[in-house]
Amino acid sequence: MTEAKTSLRRTLVGKVVSDKRAKTVTVLVERRVKHALYGKIVIKSSKYHAHDETGQFHTGDVIEIEESKPISKTKNWVATRLVEKAEAV
Repeated sequence: MTEAKTSLRRTLVGKVVSDKRAKTVTVLVERRVKHALYGKIVIKSSKYHAHDETGQFHTGDVIEIEESKPISKTKNWVATRLVEKAEAV
């Protein structure tokens, strides 16, 4: 009986906002949360530094990142796959 192994690592989907650093992309992850008191839906955002070994992801791309062991002081995530390519301007 062979079953697909489910990963215990968290995955997030976000937009690349910076690809200036070597082997690193900065990913903005937005989530919609209901305000505790007023009930209004508000957008909360967080930025994560993700490891991009090949440098294939660029500003504007929507990518998936996966939690990993610490790679550097600020990098605990690895860019895993391209969800949507950035539009050419």
